[in-house]
Amino acid sequence: MRSRGARAVLAVVTAGVLGVAGCDAVGGNASEPSGSAAQRVKPSPSPTPLWDRSPASLAAVGDSITRGFDACSLLKDCAEASWATGSDTAVDSLAVRLLGRAKAASSSWNYAVTGARMADLAGQMAQAATRRPELVTVMAGANDACRDSAAAMTSVADFRAQFEEAMDTLRAAAPKAQVYVASVPNLKRLWSQGRTNPLGKQVWKLGICPSMLGDADALDAAATERRDTVQERVEAYNEVLESVCAKDKRCRFDGGAVYEYRFGTDQLSHWDWFHPSVDGQARLADIAYRKVTAPTA
Repeated sequence: MRSRGARAVLAVVTAGVLGVAGCDAVGGNASEPSGSAAQRVKPSPSPTPLWDRSPASLAAVGDSITRGFDACSLLKDCAEASWATGSDTAVDSLAVRLLGRAKAASSSWNYAVTGARMADLAGQMAQAATRRPELVTVMAGANDACRDSAAAMTSVADFRAQFEEAMDTLRAAAPKAQVYVASVPNLKRLWSQGRTNPLGKQVWKLGICPSMLGDADALDAAATERRDTVQERVEAYNEVLESVCAKDKRCRFDGGAVYEYRFGTDQLSHWDWFHPSVDGQARLADIAYRKVTAPTA
């Protein structure tokens, strides 16, 4: 049994320990901290959002749609009508909407190439990254489906690997650049709209998307199966774009908005009845602007 003196010492020590603990704790009946203690528990400022809805520069990569192909004249690029970087007031491009007309002229760049496929995107990304853009727009994949035949289309596996390579290329040089990814348009709907125009069908014979537009008036089982095969591949490409983009915290997919947009005759080039017209380019700019400036969920 402990002595009465030992028990008294233990009581004093215990009271001292409890007293120290009570001074540092907040809660119950304890008083709020003050002075240096208050500074230590001051809440941290809110983190900066990863997605900036007002980027200060923009670079575009992709294919003929981003080059404004056939929007102004037959079988020619019309970069001024590009939905992404164009200067045409009738389009009111994404760059103009985000940056203003004067700044768009000096702080937006178009590296898209007519005829480009997903395999070409990594090279375009490398070029775009040299500008250190705050936003990169991507619209690619239509030419991977638009081949001489359905059998010649880019496989889904290759398409995924090529898009991942493109994103890796960008990230290696511009890790904080934001990326907006547009879905591949509904090629079958474009065929159904354009096939009613005799001029358009004549231009198609020059080699525009043969896998979908070849033998435009044919409605037999083989032609239907061919077009359905192309359409299914486009849908698979869009799934790839969405899933790869979702893995990147600074990437936004359009949610299939371009694919779902119902291009009518006013939105199609009156040169080839397949590529977007000036009005169609304006609709693409609308979609992109809404997606880029949407609040973070």
